[in-house]
Amino acid sequence: MTSVENTTTDPTDPADSGPGGYAAARLRLLREESRSGPSRRSALAGLTDDWLGALFATATRETGVRGAALVAVGGYGRGELSPRSDLDLLLLHDGKADPRALSTLADRLWYPVWDLGVALDHSVRTPAEARKTAAEDLKVHLGLLDARPVAGDAGLLASLRTSVLADWRNQAAKRLPQLHSLCRERAERAGELRFLLEPDLKEARGGLRDATALRAVAASWLADAPREGLTEARRRLLDARDALHLVTGRATDRLALQEQDQVAARLGLLDADALLREVYEAARVVAYAGDVTWREVGRVLRARSARPRLRGLLGNRGPAAAERAPLAEGVVESDGEAVLALAARPDRDPVLVLRFGAAAAQAGLPVSLHAVRRLAAQAKPLPVPWPAEAREQLVTLLGAGEPTVAVWEALEAEGLITRLLPDWERVRCRPQRNPVHTWTVDRHLVETAVRASALTRRVGRPDLLLMAALLHDLGKGWPGDHAVAGETIARDVALRMGFDAEDVAVLGVLVRHHLLLIDTATRRDLDDPATVRSVAEAVGSPGTLEILHALTEADALATGPAAWSTWRGSLVADLVARVAAVLRGAAPAAPEAGATTTEQERLAVEALRTGEPVLALHARQEEDDAVGVELVVAVPDQPGVLPAVAGVLALHRLTVRAADLRSLELADLPGEVLVLRWRVAAEYGALPEAARLRTDLIRALDGSLDVPAKLADREAAYPRRRGVVPPPPRVTVVPDVSSLATVLEVRAPDAVGLLHRVGRALESCGVRVRSAHVSTLGANAVDSLYVVDPDGKPLPPAAASTLAATVEAALR
Repeated sequence: MTSVENTTTDPTDPADSGPGGYAAARLRLLREESRSGPSRRSALAGLTDDWLGALFATATRETGVRGAALVAVGGYGRGELSPRSDLDLLLLHDGKADPRALSTLADRLWYPVWDLGVALDHSVRTPAEARKTAAEDLKVHLGLLDARPVAGDAGLLASLRTSVLADWRNQAAKRLPQLHSLCRERAERAGELRFLLEPDLKEARGGLRDATALRAVAASWLADAPREGLTEARRRLLDARDALHLVTGRATDRLALQEQDQVAARLGLLDADALLREVYEAARVVAYAGDVTWREVGRVLRARSARPRLRGLLGNRGPAAAERAPLAEGVVESDGEAVLALAARPDRDPVLVLRFGAAAAQAGLPVSLHAVRRLAAQAKPLPVPWPAEAREQLVTLLGAGEPTVAVWEALEAEGLITRLLPDWERVRCRPQRNPVHTWTVDRHLVETAVRASALTRRVGRPDLLLMAALLHDLGKGWPGDHAVAGETIARDVALRMGFDAEDVAVLGVLVRHHLLLIDTATRRDLDDPATVRSVAEAVGSPGTLEILHALTEADALATGPAAWSTWRGSLVADLVARVAAVLRGAAPAAPEAGATTTEQERLAVEALRTGEPVLALHARQEEDDAVGVELVVAVPDQPGVLPAVAGVLALHRLTVRAADLRSLELADLPGEVLVLRWRVAAEYGALPEAARLRTDLIRALDGSLDVPAKLADREAAYPRRRGVVPPPPRVTVVPDVSSLATVLEVRAPDAVGLLHRVGRALESCGVRVRSAHVSTLGANAVDSLYVVDPDGKPLPPAAASTLAATVEAALR
């Protein structure tokens, strides 16, 4: 033993029931590296029992109170104390004690807990009062289901538990729908644990509260949760919460980004991604068990309500057998679920798994847990290559729309998906750190198929669209560029499935280039012939382009609200039209073709005649913007235009969503004019005044408005919030995408005045911006700038590298 252990008194001794002894022993226990998980939680609960028991014994002896018991409820009642858990205690009494003595007894129990700084939820009740309160308050009733004696008259609690459990079972038809409603409300509020980057381990759907709710359902004897893996899932979530408490020193259930690496290390995991994946796996098990259990609760309650009416109709003939409506070969509907037909033989029908899933999804039915488990236990493996029916049934499943998700997850929960697609294992529950993404990788793939199912009428090969949707991100389970790795995986999977060589090649192209259209449309100059030509060469055929266009939209829609909009959709459609023309044999459009609209030309003429900037401001209402603004600015060509305009927009609290800059020459007027088209969003929902924007832009260009100083003042006024430090900005030269200019790509955290700083750095190097393409995704900006030297030519490689380094240094 250490010297501390030799000198510290034992808190389990009733003679030393003070907070100090308990605190020291508690601290020793939490510092024991060899003690963790259920063992530590149980030991902590036992240690607390002994301390409170000693307090109770001393207090009852001094106050003379008899007929009382100290009861642990909730998590403490289950013996699951995390390092910073609060204590849920009930002082139960028979009602015979003097009220003042009872109050003194309670004070002598509660105050030592408060003195220790432990959160306490406490109450003092007779068994009748506790039962009455439970009847009125569902949460109290749930807590009492886990009630456990700590000290005192155990008979009092035994009687109460018997009554509370009887009430719970007798009132199940009323109580369980209330509990289900609470679970749904909590899920709406806290979100789905397995898809959150900073999940609440307790409140989110699939978290600890849901696991506790399943215990309560089981206690009702009305239905029971699938138990396979549920205990282990609960343990993982509790272990993660324990580690979180120890890392933060706080009673928190939210797994914040800045603490995930430390929590992972304490749990012996490789990194934060490994931690999230383990937590997501556990939450998936709990959520799936909840889905199955609540569906069974609903079925039983419906059957109960229908039974009296059924008996009246049938008289003494007995119950009628449930109707079984056929859905597909070997698959029928029974009692609102897809089940296996009586004659189904999974051991002789290798396609049955896919036919079962496809039939259920097409009918919009949940799948029977018993049926899925029977398939998992007995299904015959598919031969390689797959028979044609298997491919057709998989495509049918993927094309069913929203019902696909629940069916897919039910099959996945029993291991059937990874049996069909072994590569699925690497992406299952894999987190995506980019906040633009709503889902984990596996769920994103299914959601992409759901989105693609609505676009199948746009393509000649809907089967290839749906397969590409399912496969396009499988490379994220491997090192390196996921699109490159994914192409190899997709080709291999397609061959195993029995697609012919031509279809395998198309799927490889779709997966390899699934980001090509969106990246090119938002980051490249579409008026540069090299841009369109490079996309056409990568895609190869009009049919593949058609599918890739639909895949791009489905992928973006399944990513999250920030990944797709009317604006991005129009940019992609413009690119697709240009590429389709090239694939039909037309030459890429010249840079001048279609470069200006009527409004842009009007503004350019006015700017050249007045020698000052002019602008037009239009409000836009789009599905991704509450208040959107399209701003067109025309300025006579002069140094500093880009940083000036970007700086003025930042000063007026306009967030740049996208931008396009080009230089125009008008036949009737001398000189060049820069036309800048911006898509911006008002930070606080208020549109700026066009006159004020123009005034400030004039002042910024003539130097009377010090934009850098104003932006610095504004940044200083708002100190940085605590959080994860983003990776540093990166500026690179993108080779071989333009023959007319040097292309710089800026990747950086989106921040006030970012484009202004980029523009100033470029101006300081004496280069001109030919066009700029700005894209903001969540908290990140990806800006592409086409720059030329003073003579309008691309920069030599060495000069381009120096320029990129200069811009990057300015952003750091």
